Amino acid sequence: MKIAKILNNNVVISEKDKQEVIVMGRGIAFNKRAGDDVNEEQVEKVFILEGEDLTSKFKTLISYIPIEYMETSEKIIQYAKLQLGKKLNDSIYISLTDHIHFAIERHKDNLPIKNALLWETKHLYKEEFEIGLEALNMICDQFNVILPEDEAAFIALHIVNAQLNEDMSNIMDMTKVMQDILSIVKYHLKMEFDENSLNYYRFITHLKFFAHRLVKGTHYKNNNEDDLLNVIKDKYPKAYQCTEKIKRFVEKQYRYELTEEEMLYLTIHIQRVIK
Repeated sequence: MKIAKILNNNVVISEKDKQEVIVMGRGIAFNKRAGDDVNEEQVEKVFILEGEDLTSKFKTLISYIPIEYMETSEKIIQYAKLQLGKKLNDSIYISLTDHIHFAIERHKDNLPIKNALLWETKHLYKEEFEIGLEALNMICDQFNVILPEDEAAFIALHIVNAQLNEDMSNIMDMTKVMQDILSIVKYHLKMEFDENSLNYYRFITHLKFFAHRLVKGTHYKNNNEDDLLNVIKDKYPKAYQCTEKIKRFVEKQYRYELTEEEMLYLTIHIQRVIK
């Protein structure tokens, strides 16, 4: 690989397989100029970002944020991928690095920001929140800074965002929808959730994608599940009544109409958590 452009002493732009790449490594551009070969032994990470807008934002970010922040962000992202077993959208390399840098700067200036969704994030995105807590340990090891739980929740939301490829504002809207529905189920059925159960985990997963459809204004494709819905309705009347309550709520609050297929799956998941 040859250097096409130097961003700073540790980051250069090159080309690989006829595609522009960002190459990172300590001192990789020291005493170098455009056209020189990249020292392969110094290469620590090669970023291939899809889309000109994403690549442009990454170049801007890396030009003013020290390499330590990118390295820490990379460790957190790789850890998240390993724990979740899922692909994360490339945008997280920008959003998470920028957030960590901003969080540490705020901490130094004694300007902490409270996360209004801390409780919801801890309960609705347990895996991601645990990753967020481990991320705080990595940040402490690198920067000798102890950040509060609020930041673990912010990091968790960035990870959720990267899984669904959504704007952060949409992720927050989704989280609110999920919490509203859980409250309806809890108080309508007068029950407490077993948050460690597999059925609760499945319900939360279903709600995540349901809330995603609601925020985006999309629906399940209706495959004429009338007969099966009638069977489920008769078999699980309490769960179905709760689903009807949810239906009325989302229609009034979000102007979103549940399809019969969505009512079917909500009823089944509610019945499972009742057990």
